[in-house]
Amino acid sequence: MSEAATLRGRLSHPVIDADGHWLETGPVVVEALTKIGGDAARRGIQLNGERVRRSLSMTPEERRHENVAQEAFWGAPTKNTKDRATAMLPALMYERLDEFGIDYAVLFPTMGLGFPRIDDTEARRALCRAFNVYCAELFEPFSDRMSPVAVIPMHDPEEAVAELDHAVGELGLKAVTMNSLIERPVGRVVEERPDASDLARWFDVIGLDSAHDYDPVWQKCRELGVSPTFHRGSRGKALRVSPTNFCYNHIGHFAAASEATCKALFLGGVSRRFSDLNYGFLEGGVGFACLLYADLIGHWQIRNGEALEYTDPAQLDLTELAELAERYGGPEMIEAVRSGKGISTRNGTETTGGLAELDDYSACEIEQVEDIKSLFVDRFYFGCEADDATNAWAFNTKNNPFDAELKTLFGSDVGHFDVQDMAGVLPEAYELVEDEKITDGDFAHFVFENPVRFWGETNPRFFDGTSVAKEARTLLESTNAVTPET
Repeated sequence: MSEAATLRGRLSHPVIDADGHWLETGPVVVEALTKIGGDAARRGIQLNGERVRRSLSMTPEERRHENVAQEAFWGAPTKNTKDRATAMLPALMYERLDEFGIDYAVLFPTMGLGFPRIDDTEARRALCRAFNVYCAELFEPFSDRMSPVAVIPMHDPEEAVAELDHAVGELGLKAVTMNSLIERPVGRVVEERPDASDLARWFDVIGLDSAHDYDPVWQKCRELGVSPTFHRGSRGKALRVSPTNFCYNHIGHFAAASEATCKALFLGGVSRRFSDLNYGFLEGGVGFACLLYADLIGHWQIRNGEALEYTDPAQLDLTELAELAERYGGPEMIEAVRSGKGISTRNGTETTGGLAELDDYSACEIEQVEDIKSLFVDRFYFGCEADDATNAWAFNTKNNPFDAELKTLFGSDVGHFDVQDMAGVLPEAYELVEDEKITDGDFAHFVFENPVRFWGETNPRFFDGTSVAKEARTLLESTNAVTPET
């Protein structure tokens, strides 16, 4: 019996993997998706891998010249051949779950994560649809212990709503991953230098200052009972563009992308308007979330509507300022104050950049600072890998404002290069308990209770028919998320 299986036998609760991965086999997937989605889907597959293929075909000097990032090479298990096969073959993954100490796994794709990011509209939509059909058929025999994740394109709300209806409403897929950090051309460049519009891009973070109103998407999630999940990275963008060092580009890139979207959803008021949805940010850990939560509180205290009075230029008493300058300043300072040089007393659009609303938190409708806890801590969940020591920060209620415990989701990340032994993931996660950094109760939250609440509060039937159905229902009933069976 594996160490993971022995550990699972000692636990009083199931283990749910909220972020495992399966590896698509190129030729098999190309043939299947082309059969389902036609030439548009085939074109989409070709476009999807273009960036990585091009980067790895260049020399470091060529990448430096074009500001192209070093991409991942050798990104899948090889030395452990059985683990490689496990990632490729759902039937083998299913057979080995007990060995891993995992009762139920939500599996994200690898190649498929890039499909919603393709710029070609026809190819993107056809490929995402074909892939979701393929996943539903491939994983259907294993539905009691594994659920594949549907990929949802988000370049505009209409395509997102359409694919949610198809993937969730028609195919019956229960978990989704949505694109974020959508790259869009800069308007001025398009107008003045259309030939260079592909070189100047901005990132649409969906929840704030977006090119579209995405509320119809969140409403559709509400109707279908699906929790919006984001599994997006920022490798190869902005400050992560080393032409020679992949680790430089990789470290922190999931956290940076997750922070951008999480912060946008919060400040854009999405978690206020759709407070019955749970939002998941995967593979970025929870360390950034602890910092973001505290920062949002700190900034609200000094930048909310009432607090802005302390920096409103109209509040400056020029008479008092002049008197103090005459007592403590030299001739130059006295003259500057008397003449008003460098001292603005205007509080109109001239000094605020034309903003109609000065309170950056207005969409959140915060009445008291404690509201931030309910809008952030209660609604946002953060995917954490087993080897991340900062997972313990989520449970440090003495440090987190308002004694908050941030919501972590255990993600094995099996199938990717950072997992050298699939059977070693659960024991590695449990080391935080053995090192007395978290308690057994915290661990139960991490690997069982939080995943159940994340999906089960939005869709009380999410775990029906699965190997953890009884335990999940008992937990949800205890929190009034579902009506007790009669």
